[in-house]
Amino acid sequence: MPQDDQESVALSSAEVAGLAGLRLAARVRQALYHIPSARLAEAHERMRRASIEKRVAYFREGEMDIIRILPCPIAVLPEEVTYLHFVNRTLQGALGRLPELYLADDDVRAALHLYPEEEAWLRACWGPSHRMRNPVFARLDAMIDYPNPMWKETLWFVEPNLNGVGGIYLIPAIEEIVEEEIVPLLLEQDPGLRLRRLADARDLLLQEITAQLVATGRRGRCSCFVEPKYEGEGIDEQRSLVEFFRKRDGLETVHADPAELRLEGGEVRYEDHVVDLVYRDYSVLDLVELAAEGVDVEPMRKLFRENRVISSIGAELDQKSCWEVFTDPALADRYFTDEERAVFRRHILWTRLLAERRTQLPGGEDGDLLEYTRREQETLVIKPNRGYGGDGVTIGHTLTRSEWEGAIDAALADEERWVVQRLAGIPVVEFPTLGPDGVLVPEPFYTVMGFAPGPDGVAILARASQRQVVNVAQRGGMCAVMQGTAVNGDQ
Repeated sequence: MPQDDQESVALSSAEVAGLAGLRLAARVRQALYHIPSARLAEAHERMRRASIEKRVAYFREGEMDIIRILPCPIAVLPEEVTYLHFVNRTLQGALGRLPELYLADDDVRAALHLYPEEEAWLRACWGPSHRMRNPVFARLDAMIDYPNPMWKETLWFVEPNLNGVGGIYLIPAIEEIVEEEIVPLLLEQDPGLRLRRLADARDLLLQEITAQLVATGRRGRCSCFVEPKYEGEGIDEQRSLVEFFRKRDGLETVHADPAELRLEGGEVRYEDHVVDLVYRDYSVLDLVELAAEGVDVEPMRKLFRENRVISSIGAELDQKSCWEVFTDPALADRYFTDEERAVFRRHILWTRLLAERRTQLPGGEDGDLLEYTRREQETLVIKPNRGYGGDGVTIGHTLTRSEWEGAIDAALADEERWVVQRLAGIPVVEFPTLGPDGVLVPEPFYTVMGFAPGPDGVAILARASQRQVVNVAQRGGMCAVMQGTAVNGDQ
């Protein structure tokens, strides 16, 4: 046999990590399958009760719809966590500079369109303190296949979420439930497993709040969580966060609707509290609607202007077309570093505002966007530029030709803007699930990750669904992502 054939091919460090991740995932699944069915059924029931107690639920017309928690944790290696933190912080930094670029560059404004009312608020409230520190707490949604030997090549970001992001309470709540009820059972079956939680999203948010209080020089420490408090729809996270920070940290935290804030003596107040900083799940357009109904929104305007809102006024640029700014070489080369552009090229999906126009296509050539969109149905997805919750997402290969043509025409006719995006493969993970007869059955689930980065770590929201549009609002489930390693035997 020739010597060359006898020599093994050297693997890259990423491939070695990927193979280790594959072995780790297999050990976790194998351990789960070996848990006696009666004990696993008991753990499922305890998880259900804990979900009710912790309000791990989506509220629909005021009714609590418990979110399904899959028992098998997704184990990621330390090397993967480190790389994910680097990539997410790089993107977070680039997104934080977009307000300045929007105000200075017509080409950026064309990609990131604001309504006149939004732009008026941005121009009135954006100032020197925002340029020094732009406080945004984001969740960046992506696909990744952790156990793949080429795992870095599977990391593709689909959209930013810059304001009022979901998961800050849900991520650690789900991790706590899985850590309490499932991990001990896994370790009984495989004592060589090492599983621990990632950074707590609540701690990452608290770090951002604390840093911004220092940056603004506020003497008080009252943080007000602002949202449409009485709506009764969606995830009841803000109330849970307020209660958590009060109980664990003894912080002065309050929960308010914007209509409940008032200006008095030069200060923004809620009931008898002086508000030092706001964490908001409320857009400028929502505030404009409130003002039209006669509500005084000047307290929120003052807070925005004084850079006492997380996420800042700059988060109004929360659009999927942010990715066009990053994937259009004419814009990316103009404003971003070599390192940032390398991250964009490797991990940001080609995204363009859907319109009759010419642009650079995924292959690098200049071409007609509509012609390309019609031709490349199998490799594309169409989405509302500013939508959320999975609504309106249209995956090309799931439609007939006439349905795809109809979706393009409807998007072009809509006064709201839509984007076309290169389709990333949605990872399919086999999760062992407990059937009605108490037997574990392997079921395939599509998975999408939401990364919430901070200076000291990254929290990961893992959503799972047997539909290709993966979202809790679409009745998807969730699972815990934990940092893991494995050793041989009982070491």
